Amino acid sequence: MTQTPHQIPRILVLEHDPSDPLLRLGGWLAEAGATVDVCRAHAGDPIPTDTSGFDAVISLGGDMGAYDDADAPWLPATRRLLAHAVADRTPTLGICLGAQLLAAAGGGIVTAGMNGPERGAYLTARRDAAEHDPLFSELPLTPDVMHYHDDVVSVLPPGATLLLSSPGYPHQAWRQGDAAWAVQFHIETGADDLRKWASHDDLPMTGRFGPMLDDAAETMALVWRDVAARFVGLAATRAQRR
Repeated sequence: MTQTPHQIPRILVLEHDPSDPLLRLGGWLAEAGATVDVCRAHAGDPIPTDTSGFDAVISLGGDMGAYDDADAPWLPATRRLLAHAVADRTPTLGICLGAQLLAAAGGGIVTAGMNGPERGAYLTARRDAAEHDPLFSELPLTPDVMHYHDDVVSVLPPGATLLLSSPGYPHQAWRQGDAAWAVQFHIETGADDLRKWASHDDLPMTGRFGPMLDDAAETMALVWRDVAARFVGLAATRAQRR
Protein backbone atom coordinates (compact mmCIF):
# COMPACT_ATOMS: atom_id res chain seq x y z
CA MET A 1 0.00 0.00 0.00
CA THR A 2 1.35 3.43 -0.93
CA GLN A 3 1.76 5.66 2.08
CA THR A 4 0.00 9.02 1.99
CA PRO A 5 2.15 11.97 3.16
CA HIS A 6 0.73 12.03 6.67
CA GLN A 7 1.53 8.32 7.05
CA ILE A 8 5.25 8.66 6.27
CA PRO A 9 7.03 7.78 9.53
CA ARG A 10 9.46 10.27 11.00
CA ILE A 11 12.45 8.76 12.79
CA LEU A 12 14.69 10.59 15.24
CA VAL A 13 18.32 9.47 14.92
CA LEU A 14 20.71 10.22 17.79
CA GLU A 15 24.26 10.51 16.43
CA HIS A 16 26.84 10.36 19.24
CA ASP A 17 30.07 10.29 17.24
CA PRO A 18 30.88 11.83 13.83
CA SER A 19 32.76 8.64 12.89
CA ASP A 20 29.58 6.54 13.24
CA PRO A 21 26.69 8.08 11.27
CA LEU A 22 23.77 6.19 9.72
CA LEU A 23 25.90 4.89 6.83
CA ARG A 24 24.05 2.15 4.91
CA LEU A 25 21.20 2.10 7.42
CA GLY A 26 20.19 5.53 6.15
CA GLY A 27 19.58 4.13 2.68
CA TRP A 28 17.60 1.20 4.04
CA LEU A 29 15.32 3.51 6.04
CA ALA A 30 14.70 5.74 3.02
CA GLU A 31 14.09 2.67 0.86
CA ALA A 32 11.40 1.57 3.32
CA GLY A 33 9.67 4.96 3.14
CA ALA A 34 10.86 6.75 6.31
CA THR A 35 12.18 10.25 6.80
CA VAL A 36 14.94 10.83 9.35
CA ASP A 37 15.84 13.75 11.57
CA VAL A 38 19.47 13.42 12.68
CA CYS A 39 20.27 14.91 16.07
CA ARG A 40 24.06 15.37 16.09
CA ALA A 41 24.45 15.42 19.84
CA HIS A 42 28.25 15.47 19.56
CA ALA A 43 27.96 18.79 17.68
CA GLY A 44 25.68 20.39 20.28
CA ASP A 45 22.23 19.57 18.92
CA PRO A 46 19.85 19.36 21.90
CA ILE A 47 18.36 15.98 22.79
CA PRO A 48 14.53 16.14 22.74
CA THR A 49 12.86 15.64 26.10
CA ASP A 50 10.24 13.25 24.71
CA THR A 51 9.22 11.44 21.53
CA SER A 52 6.35 13.74 20.54
CA GLY A 53 6.60 14.53 16.85
CA PHE A 54 8.49 11.31 16.10
CA ASP A 55 7.32 7.83 15.24
CA ALA A 56 10.55 6.00 16.13
CA VAL A 57 13.99 6.55 17.65
CA ILE A 58 17.40 5.15 16.67
CA SER A 59 20.43 5.63 18.93
CA LEU A 60 23.73 5.02 17.13
CA GLY A 61 27.18 3.98 18.32
CA GLY A 62 30.18 5.97 19.50
CA ASP A 63 33.64 5.80 20.98
CA MET A 64 32.58 6.85 24.50
CA GLY A 65 31.13 4.63 27.23
CA ALA A 66 27.49 4.59 28.28
CA TYR A 67 28.33 6.40 31.54
CA ASP A 68 30.96 8.84 30.20
CA ASP A 69 28.82 11.85 31.03
CA ALA A 70 31.81 14.13 31.65
CA ASP A 71 33.17 13.51 28.16
CA ALA A 72 29.76 13.40 26.46
CA PRO A 73 27.46 15.67 28.50
CA TRP A 74 24.40 14.82 26.39
CA LEU A 75 24.33 11.21 27.59
CA PRO A 76 22.07 11.78 30.64
CA ALA A 77 19.47 13.42 28.38
CA THR A 78 19.86 10.53 25.94
CA ARG A 79 19.21 7.94 28.65
CA ARG A 80 16.15 9.89 29.81
CA LEU A 81 14.77 10.06 26.27
CA LEU A 82 15.34 6.33 25.73
CA ALA A 83 13.61 5.51 29.02
CA HIS A 84 10.68 7.67 27.91
CA ALA A 85 10.59 5.91 24.52
CA VAL A 86 10.39 2.49 26.16
CA ALA A 87 7.61 3.62 28.51
CA ASP A 88 5.77 5.33 25.64
CA ARG A 89 6.10 2.23 23.40
CA THR A 90 7.78 4.28 20.70
CA PRO A 91 9.60 1.92 18.30
CA THR A 92 13.26 2.28 19.30
CA LEU A 93 16.52 0.74 18.12
CA GLY A 94 19.85 1.01 19.99
CA ILE A 95 23.04 0.05 18.13
CA CYS A 96 26.28 -0.79 20.01
CA LEU A 97 26.73 2.24 22.32
CA GLY A 98 23.06 2.97 21.64
CA ALA A 99 22.21 -0.52 22.92
CA GLN A 100 24.25 0.05 26.05
CA LEU A 101 22.56 3.41 26.65
CA LEU A 102 19.16 1.78 26.20
CA ALA A 103 20.08 -0.91 28.72
CA ALA A 104 21.40 1.63 31.22
CA ALA A 105 18.21 3.69 30.81
CA GLY A 106 16.16 0.63 31.75
CA GLY A 107 18.17 -0.40 34.82
CA GLY A 108 20.70 -2.71 33.15
CA ILE A 109 24.42 -2.67 33.88
CA VAL A 110 27.20 -1.86 31.40
CA THR A 111 30.77 -2.94 32.20
CA ALA A 112 34.05 -3.59 30.42
CA GLY A 113 33.93 -6.99 28.72
CA MET A 114 35.58 -9.58 30.96
CA ASN A 115 36.71 -11.58 27.91
CA GLY A 116 38.18 -8.58 26.13
CA PRO A 117 36.87 -6.57 23.20
CA GLU A 118 34.83 -7.92 20.30
CA ARG A 119 36.08 -6.51 17.02
CA GLY A 120 35.47 -7.78 13.52
CA ALA A 121 33.22 -10.55 12.17
CA TYR A 122 31.41 -12.92 14.55
CA LEU A 123 28.46 -15.30 14.65
CA THR A 124 25.46 -15.09 16.96
CA ALA A 125 22.70 -17.57 17.75
CA ARG A 126 18.99 -16.86 17.78
CA ARG A 127 17.17 -17.55 21.05
CA ASP A 128 13.73 -19.17 21.23
CA ALA A 129 12.08 -15.86 22.16
CA ALA A 130 13.08 -14.42 18.78
CA GLU A 131 10.66 -16.75 17.00
CA HIS A 132 7.67 -14.53 17.78
CA ASP A 133 9.46 -11.17 17.89
CA PRO A 134 8.18 -8.51 15.44
CA LEU A 135 11.70 -7.68 14.22
CA PHE A 136 13.74 -10.82 14.79
CA SER A 137 11.37 -13.67 13.88
CA GLU A 138 12.69 -13.96 10.31
CA LEU A 139 16.39 -13.86 11.17
CA PRO A 140 18.49 -16.93 10.33
CA LEU A 141 19.39 -19.22 13.22
CA THR A 142 23.03 -18.08 13.31
CA PRO A 143 23.23 -14.58 11.82
CA ASP A 144 26.61 -12.99 11.06
CA VAL A 145 27.36 -9.75 12.90
CA MET A 146 30.10 -7.12 12.94
CA HIS A 147 31.47 -5.93 16.27
CA TYR A 148 33.58 -3.02 17.45
CA HIS A 149 33.25 -2.56 21.19
CA ASP A 150 35.05 -2.98 24.52
CA ASP A 151 32.08 -2.61 26.90
CA VAL A 152 29.15 -4.99 27.18
CA VAL A 153 25.77 -5.14 28.86
CA SER A 154 26.66 -7.53 31.67
CA VAL A 155 23.17 -7.41 33.24
CA LEU A 156 20.06 -6.91 31.14
CA PRO A 157 17.36 -4.51 32.35
CA PRO A 158 14.57 -6.08 34.42
CA GLY A 159 11.99 -7.71 32.15
CA ALA A 160 14.16 -7.59 29.02
CA THR A 161 13.77 -10.41 26.49
CA LEU A 162 16.99 -11.92 25.16
CA LEU A 163 16.89 -12.50 21.39
CA LEU A 164 20.47 -13.25 20.26
CA SER A 165 23.47 -14.69 22.12
CA SER A 166 27.05 -15.78 21.47
CA PRO A 167 29.62 -17.85 23.39
CA GLY A 168 31.79 -14.82 24.17
CA TYR A 169 29.07 -12.53 25.50
CA PRO A 170 25.48 -13.76 25.92
CA HIS A 171 23.68 -10.42 25.54
CA GLN A 172 23.97 -9.74 21.82
CA ALA A 173 20.41 -8.52 21.15
CA TRP A 174 17.34 -8.03 23.31
CA ARG A 175 14.00 -6.27 23.52
CA GLN A 176 12.98 -3.89 26.31
CA GLY A 177 9.25 -3.57 26.75
CA ASP A 178 7.07 -4.03 23.68
CA ALA A 179 8.83 -1.87 21.10
CA ALA A 180 12.49 -1.15 21.97
CA TRP A 181 15.30 -3.30 20.55
CA ALA A 182 19.02 -3.30 21.24
CA VAL A 183 21.86 -4.86 19.25
CA GLN A 184 25.38 -4.94 20.68
CA PHE A 185 26.85 -5.14 17.17
CA HIS A 186 26.84 -2.76 14.21
CA ILE A 187 24.28 -3.14 11.43
CA GLU A 188 24.95 0.26 9.84
CA THR A 189 28.56 -0.38 8.86
CA GLY A 190 30.06 -2.09 5.85
CA ALA A 191 33.34 -3.99 5.93
CA ASP A 192 35.35 -0.93 4.83
CA ASP A 193 33.86 1.17 7.63
CA LEU A 194 34.98 -1.34 10.25
CA ARG A 195 38.43 -1.63 8.68
CA LYS A 196 38.77 2.16 8.80
CA TRP A 197 38.10 2.11 12.55
CA ALA A 198 40.57 -0.75 12.96
CA SER A 199 43.26 1.12 11.02
CA HIS A 200 43.06 3.97 13.53
CA ASP A 201 43.73 1.42 16.28
CA ASP A 202 46.56 -0.23 14.27
CA LEU A 203 44.75 -3.58 14.20
CA PRO A 204 45.93 -6.12 11.60
CA MET A 205 43.64 -6.59 8.59
CA THR A 206 43.62 -10.37 8.95
CA GLY A 207 41.47 -12.91 10.82
CA ARG A 208 38.17 -11.29 11.76
CA PHE A 209 39.04 -8.27 9.58
CA GLY A 210 39.98 -10.41 6.57
CA PRO A 211 37.68 -12.02 3.95
CA MET A 212 35.29 -13.23 6.66
CA LEU A 213 34.45 -9.58 7.36
CA ASP A 214 33.42 -9.06 3.72
CA ASP A 215 31.28 -12.21 3.91
CA ALA A 216 29.64 -11.00 7.14
CA ALA A 217 28.95 -7.55 5.68
CA GLU A 218 27.35 -9.04 2.57
CA THR A 219 25.14 -11.43 4.56
CA MET A 220 24.17 -8.75 7.06
CA ALA A 221 23.12 -6.41 4.28
CA LEU A 222 20.49 -8.93 3.22
CA VAL A 223 19.29 -9.69 6.75
CA TRP A 224 19.31 -6.24 8.32
CA ARG A 225 17.86 -4.39 5.34
CA ASP A 226 14.72 -6.45 5.96
CA VAL A 227 14.86 -5.74 9.69
CA ALA A 228 15.13 -2.02 8.94
CA ALA A 229 12.07 -2.30 6.69
CA ARG A 230 10.10 -4.03 9.45
CA PHE A 231 11.19 -1.33 11.90
CA VAL A 232 9.92 1.35 9.52
CA GLY A 233 6.67 -0.61 9.28
CA LEU A 234 6.24 -0.38 13.05
CA ALA A 235 6.98 3.34 12.90
CA ALA A 236 4.44 3.75 10.09
CA THR A 237 1.78 2.05 12.22
CA ARG A 238 2.51 4.54 14.99
CA ALA A 239 2.33 7.41 12.48
CA GLN A 240 -1.12 6.27 11.38
CA ARG A 241 -2.30 6.15 14.98
CA ARG A 242 -1.04 9.68 15.54
